[in-house]
Amino acid sequence: MTDLFNLVGNLFGYILWAAFWLFKNFGLAIIVFTVIVKLLLLPFSVKQQKSMSANARFQKKQREIMEKYGNDRMKANEEVQKLMQKEGVSPTAGCSTMIAPMIVMLGVYYSVISPLSNTIHIASDKVSAAVQSFSALPAIGSSINVRYGEISILRYFDVLQKYLVNSNGKALFDSSDIEKINEFKDGFNFLGWDLLATPSASSFQSMMWLIPVLCFATSVASMYIMQKMQGTKMQGCMMVTLYLMPLMSAWIAYTVPGAVGFYWIASTVLGFIQSVLMNIFYNQSIIEARAEAHRIVLRRNQEKEVAFVEAPDYVPPSQKIAETKPVSENTGKNKKQKKKANSSKSKSDYQGRKK
Repeated sequence: MTDLFNLVGNLFGYILWAAFWLFKNFGLAIIVFTVIVKLLLLPFSVKQQKSMSANARFQKKQREIMEKYGNDRMKANEEVQKLMQKEGVSPTAGCSTMIAPMIVMLGVYYSVISPLSNTIHIASDKVSAAVQSFSALPAIGSSINVRYGEISILRYFDVLQKYLVNSNGKALFDSSDIEKINEFKDGFNFLGWDLLATPSASSFQSMMWLIPVLCFATSVASMYIMQKMQGTKMQGCMMVTLYLMPLMSAWIAYTVPGAVGFYWIASTVLGFIQSVLMNIFYNQSIIEARAEAHRIVLRRNQEKEVAFVEAPDYVPPSQKIAETKPVSENTGKNKKQKKKANSSKSKSDYQGRKK
């Protein structure tokens, strides 16, 4: 599975490298890169939003069925199955729309944590040998996390370059690789943060601790605001989860290089903006209205296809109107004549006396 994520990360790494080449700054490159990824995943997000709205509508009708046939479970299940066919809802409908974005997002994560192999695309055998050589160094190697070894090599490349050799003592990176690495590592300063540094190993004055704090704050704020907008409330265990997941992400961001934590911040903020826009244009009421309009049009089209059969004594409405119209006209004229006659008979003089 890791190979799949690495493959996706390698492909997305070309986008990240192009963004870095354009701005010469890894922080800006991550923001642009995240926007592009969000746009690529937009069709999946729209489909997932529609699926969530359809499921919400289905669950409401399902509760009504269960209340109506509460004592007859077999009948209730039968009606629920009919409702599922009518609404076109499947229990696994939302899974397919979540799998692809999950694979892509993990691939994006691998492109961020593996900048040498997946972003600037140095040969993987050289990078693997460099990470092993780095981790074998006394005192230094034992203190690094091998998972983020490529980021560590970038950060300390000036010092480590002479130690990154193969078993024959030959340098692992040629002049072209060294040029790419030096150009890349010089662009990791963003808003005063060294995105190659780890917050847990940085001083308070470096302000690197803001990265995990922002990871937590943006996650909680986005979830809280979205709940307010959607009119939902979390209670009990769900409320604990609301804070537990952001706390976990903040702790991870505290212990990994700043580039990873900054990517999570950018992804959370841009994901929140996307969710707000989705809630405006694809909220449940709008989707339900569109579905109802589609159902009405479909029903009308079906009715047009049904052959019209006249009853034996059927009289078309147009014929009925034609037959009743002269009568109504004569009746109207007679009424006017009678009214005129009555008015002429009841004439009075100027004193109000009838003549």
